[in-house]
Amino acid sequence: MNISSMTGFGRSSGHCEIGENVFDWAFEAKSVNAKNFDFKARLPQVLENLSGELKAIAQKYFERGTISVSLDMKTEQNSDNVKINSELLNKLAVVSREFCEKEKLQLPTMGELLNVNGVIEIERKSFDDETLAALGEELKSGFEKCCAELQHDRRLEGEKIAGVLSRLLQKIKTIVGEIVGKADKMPEQIAEKLKQQIKEFLGENADVSEERLAQEIVFLVNRADIREETDRLQVHIKTAEKLLADGQSVGRRLDFLCQELNREANTTCSKAADVEIINCGMELKATIEQFREQVQNME
Repeated sequence: MNISSMTGFGRSSGHCEIGENVFDWAFEAKSVNAKNFDFKARLPQVLENLSGELKAIAQKYFERGTISVSLDMKTEQNSDNVKINSELLNKLAVVSREFCEKEKLQLPTMGELLNVNGVIEIERKSFDDETLAALGEELKSGFEKCCAELQHDRRLEGEKIAGVLSRLLQKIKTIVGEIVGKADKMPEQIAEKLKQQIKEFLGENADVSEERLAQEIVFLVNRADIREETDRLQVHIKTAEKLLADGQSVGRRLDFLCQELNREANTTCSKAADVEIINCGMELKATIEQFREQVQNME
């Protein structure tokens, strides 16, 4: 059984050398609940074109959930080229000298002039297509490991949720069993209650034919009959048990079953002519809601 939660965390890191370049990288992936699959990646600008391929990899592991991925990468390479914008520096020197002589101010130092934005220019090395292609393959392989870690974490959480769901489903099954037991006694109780009401309203000597009394009893029993609802509840419970036993991605199907269970519970409460059954029905609805809340976390 591989039931998975939609929440989890995964991380992978690595080190590689490509030509004269040395790369240290680390992926982090977090996932939270979502109705469908959603992928968000935060990558260095030079690697943004990898986003689509990383999404395709993630889709092999996950069917639902919002997956947020970040890549932290550090690069060691031959030193960057540093250039001084001589033209700008000379202009600044001339202007500052003229201004300081006119205003009788102290001339700025060379360090102060060099700190002016644009005087010092750093030409960072760019990577050629071959280097980027090799780096991309390395990162995709690393991201596979990150997805595997995230999947493992989601499955561990899923096992915990499955345990809770099994216990809640057993409680639902027990409550439905109690309702069925009480419903089996309903015809007799309805008949007795009707006879008692006739005595109260018409007196001891009320002349009501057995045939007429039987018709009224049948009418009331049919109106309060919840066998169809309890039968469907039991079928839905068996289906939920099978889904939990089979595992895999069952979140959507269990969510649909929660709707069906809740619908039958509502009908049972509205049709029931017995306070005890109604109380059981209310407890059933509360337990189904607890079950549904847990299902919302499942893939």
